[in-house]
Amino acid sequence: MLVKIIDQIPDEMQKAAWELYEGAFKDLRSLAVQRHLMYRSEFDEVMRDPRIDKYLCLDDSGNLCGLSTFTNDLDAVPLIAPEYFERRWPEMYQEKKIWYVGFAAVGTEARSTRAFAELVEAMHRTASDRNGMIAIDYCNYNDVERNFGRVVRLMLHRLSGGAMHSECMDQQSFWLYEFPAAA
Repeated sequence: MLVKIIDQIPDEMQKAAWELYEGAFKDLRSLAVQRHLMYRSEFDEVMRDPRIDKYLCLDDSGNLCGLSTFTNDLDAVPLIAPEYFERRWPEMYQEKKIWYVGFAAVGTEARSTRAFAELVEAMHRTASDRNGMIAIDYCNYNDVERNFGRVVRLMLHRLSGGAMHSECMDQQSFWLYEFPAAA
């Protein structure tokens, strides 16, 4: 496997990238309250945005089997507040040493391979080589049921030789208040 970092997805790869992305995350449409899948137009816009690096994981035949987005230009990430990062880590923010993972997707046929690990390792190298930090969000389903927070923390702990600190930056709860008919 090979991870290639590019700033824009070529037109001829757009369809394969979208199919991989949608296939990896389509279940979240019914498992997470907040929308976690971009619409196709949003996805295409992100794939063309040069401020956001695209990490392509290619199998031995050169086929796309994993894709992630990674940027230290926090203004390029929809739905996060760059001001939060600026307030919490002003020097790191000013020096552009905070990277955000928009998503990390692996195709269903590649889930038993090292594709996800290769993407995580490549993003770790980018941030750690610059003494930076990585931020990512997971919905409750992926964190609790699939243990993504724990898995990624263990991977990064190993990659950093234990020289890593992690924390949950924020959480959001979605509440429902039901009013059944009086009995």
